Amino acid sequence: METRLNRMIQVGAFLAAIAVTFGALGSHLLKDTLTEVDLTVFEIGVRYQFYHALAILITAAIYAQHHRKGLKWTYRFFLAGIFFFSGSLFALALSDVTTGTRMTWLGAVTPIGGVFFIVGWISFFLTFFGKKKHE
Repeated sequence: METRLNRMIQVGAFLAAIAVTFGALGSHLLKDTLTEVDLTVFEIGVRYQFYHALAILITAAIYAQHHRKGLKWTYRFFLAGIFFFSGSLFALALSDVTTGTRMTWLGAVTPIGGVFFIVGWISFFLTFFGKKKHE
């Protein structure tokens, strides 16, 4: 259990650090390179990555106290959401400048990540739904 908890904390902290790094990259280095639309897309990816990196850290903190299997699933759903949602937005925003072609098909991947985020929050809720206070 301790190894899993450590991994959750490490991943959450790493993803938060990457979000801050990408936020700085977007606001300082990419602001003159990307179009206004692509910069907005990039910033949305950063924002949701940061929100869910924090959510992973909160999940880990609660898991340390409650050891519920549902929290492991919550972590996995949040992680998948970051990969598909934020990852697709980063790739979409940067595709034109990195490949010379705007990969609009990546926009179809983003909602998959959104579904993972929603399922993660539902998993978080259901983990504690109907549980008695003394558990």
